[in-house]
Amino acid sequence: MQYRKLGNSDLDISVITFGAWAAGGWMWGGTERSEAVQAIRESYHAGVTSIDTAPVYGQGLSEEIVGEAIRDLPRDKVQILTKYGMHWDLAKGDFAMKSQTNDGQAIDIYKYASADSIVKECEDSLKRLGTDYIDLYQIHWHDKTTPIQESMEAVSLLIQQGKVRYAGVCNYNAELLMEAGKYINLVSDQVPYSMLRKDIEAETVPYCIGNNISILAYSPLQRGLLTGKMTSGYSFAKDDNRASLHYFSDENIKRVNAFLAKIRPVAEDKKATLGQLVLKWTVEQPGITIALAGARDARQALENASSVDIQLNRDEISFINNQLSDLKLVNK
Repeated sequence: MQYRKLGNSDLDISVITFGAWAAGGWMWGGTERSEAVQAIRESYHAGVTSIDTAPVYGQGLSEEIVGEAIRDLPRDKVQILTKYGMHWDLAKGDFAMKSQTNDGQAIDIYKYASADSIVKECEDSLKRLGTDYIDLYQIHWHDKTTPIQESMEAVSLLIQQGKVRYAGVCNYNAELLMEAGKYINLVSDQVPYSMLRKDIEAETVPYCIGNNISILAYSPLQRGLLTGKMTSGYSFAKDDNRASLHYFSDENIKRVNAFLAKIRPVAEDKKATLGQLVLKWTVEQPGITIALAGARDARQALENASSVDIQLNRDEISFINNQLSDLKLVNK
């Protein structure tokens, strides 16, 4: 495994970080707790020491699973990345969406990051995680109803109290990063990035590079689409929201698979899967510090972890990029 430092911190994060969104089941069609716990533990032993989660993932379940998984691991060898500012239990702030719990109960999700709320959320997360500090605390989404200054100053207080080590943000563009940076030392920005979603390259990546802010790329496999394991007519679970996203239309699945067929020889030459090749390509892109990769079970987790062992030269990366430039998705 390789490790990279976040911003100007002393926090070394595994280049492949375990993304625990799917572990919580929410919007992924449910979860199997014991398999998720085992996946995290196997990842750790393969060198994946960093785990990213959030309270809203399974409405607390993902954090509880992470807490169970790390219970017998040396705490100083594990980096816990979690978030704040997304509520299913408080109808206040910036309405985000209607959703449902893993058992089908209807819930409304709000973006809310007031100072009082952040303090409470931190305490709740610490209890679920079974720890007394969080390595990286990130605002999940921008809350339009709360001044950024208020949110960042609340996290600064948590850092002073030793409950949080470093501050990060998620889904922030360059403008929001600039504003937040006035009030706190930001070490990272977690944003969606994949071969199929590269819009951050225009402004966010240059800003982060210029201001020593690490980028944590989430959904680098485009939620499974870039593994090559989906075919047209793929059947999603009832509460799996991928079915409503344009990436997963039959036509786009067909087009993506045609692209993957072109780069498959590179993966085969490396004795790697397409998913491993895609993860390695992701962490070789300018400004991308780490890639978040989720896993349903230990086999997937170990496969993700070993992707860092692949060696890609400039010609191979150029070949992949050239094939990618020909891929056009239908945006509907």
